Amino acid sequence: MKELLTVTIYLASLLSAQSTVKVGEDWKDKSEEPLKFDDIVDRRNYDKMRPPKPGGNPTKVLFHVTVLSLDSINEGSMTYAADIFFGQSWKDHRLKLPANMTQDYRILPVEWLQDIWRPDSFFKNAKQVTFQTMTIPNHYLWLYKNKEIMYMVKLTLLLSCSMKFHKYPHDEQLCRLSMESISHTTDDLVFEWLPDDDIPLVVEPGIELPQLELVSNYTSDCTSVYSTGNFTCLEVVFKLRRRLGYFMFHTYIPTCLIVVMSWISFWIKPEAVPARVTLGVTSLLTLSTQHANSQKSLPPVSYIKAIDMFMSSCTFFVFFSLIEYAFVNVIMGDISEIERKDRGAHRAHTAQQKLMKSLTNCTNNVNNQEHLSIFQETPINDVQNNSHAANSTNPPEEHQLKLEEGICPRHSQHNDQRMQDMSNFRHLLGLENWNSVINKQKPKDSKEIMKRKREKAICIDRVSRVLFPSTFVLLNIIYWLVFSDILVSIRSEGDGF
Repeated sequence: MKELLTVTIYLASLLSAQSTVKVGEDWKDKSEEPLKFDDIVDRRNYDKMRPPKPGGNPTKVLFHVTVLSLDSINEGSMTYAADIFFGQSWKDHRLKLPANMTQDYRILPVEWLQDIWRPDSFFKNAKQVTFQTMTIPNHYLWLYKNKEIMYMVKLTLLLSCSMKFHKYPHDEQLCRLSMESISHTTDDLVFEWLPDDDIPLVVEPGIELPQLELVSNYTSDCTSVYSTGNFTCLEVVFKLRRRLGYFMFHTYIPTCLIVVMSWISFWIKPEAVPARVTLGVTSLLTLSTQHANSQKSLPPVSYIKAIDMFMSSCTFFVFFSLIEYAFVNVIMGDISEIERKDRGAHRAHTAQQKLMKSLTNCTNNVNNQEHLSIFQETPINDVQNNSHAANSTNPPEEHQLKLEEGICPRHSQHNDQRMQDMSNFRHLLGLENWNSVINKQKPKDSKEIMKRKREKAICIDRVSRVLFPSTFVLLNIIYWLVFSDILVSIRSEGDGF
């Protein structure tokens, strides 16, 4: 009897263990059973085109953006590229929870997005959107226990950015990433950022741009009003400031050196026309090329930029240095013309002195044949030609003075003829009286004239040596105070006190 009881207890324990194992296997099979779309949605009552709208209120969609990189900022096309993780989450009370859901969330097939309602958001300022598919499609769909759905996707965006270049290259740009509803008004759908505790926006701290610096970023609301209604919109704003290092070494410093090079002409002597003109023209052409290179990366805007003001001012300085030399050249006058006139005046003066000396000797000694021989070399024309010669405006040295051989005009036997000859003789010489001819002074030397004009020209160059650099330095001080951050920092320090 005792043995029979022992066998019965053993068989009962064995059956109990087998049943326990079977129940455990059944539970395990149910937890690992594949999820079907009918497990979360009742197809008979579910409308994927209608937002959930719990209690008749607009459906709230919470947004999260993680910015992985910013690059390819193009001022010419006013675009920039960004790699982002873009997340949306919303609650849909019409969904059912799977019976075997044991964790906080369950990963759903992404294809089910085609069969359930989802926000109709689009990137408002996007020109191109690229979806990443390597190594697998970069998106996933989660279902939480509170019937909240979260959709996360990785995208590469080419976005437009409305840039203003009034202060270029000292400019700051605000580039936006806007997300808006395309078909639902604010009566049905509202976009909101995640609470600050959940960090709605994350920007990678290691983002580096070649010419721009990411100063700050923030989120804002950009709900738009159209003729069809109000459409909800959210945006991420990036504040970018341009770095000046590239422009200092490739634009500002070379341009200033070109302007300074044009001032070297002030130390070159005024007579060196080829050197000064070549230096000025070369500086002007080089500066024009430099100005054109500074505009290559920019769109052809119609307003004046800060770089245009600087380059135009430098161009005016080089141009005025050329004008200064033109003025110096006018002051100097035509040296060859002065020398030619000096030689002609010297020959005329020598001929007059020689003739007057001969006339003086003739009056003192009529019988002196040695002095009368001078008149034989220059006989006076006939009386008939005297009237024409008297009315001529040519200088005295151009007239051929002819006297009859052996006759002195003053001591001629015929007194009337002698007076007529003397009158004609003085008219030919362009003299009013005898004493004025004798006492006529020698014309001024051209070397004295040239020396005086050269001193004036050098004086202008000396003034330019001081005026041009001082004005250029003053221009640079004003330019950098207006367009740089110096005044801003001074104001902020003043407000701090």
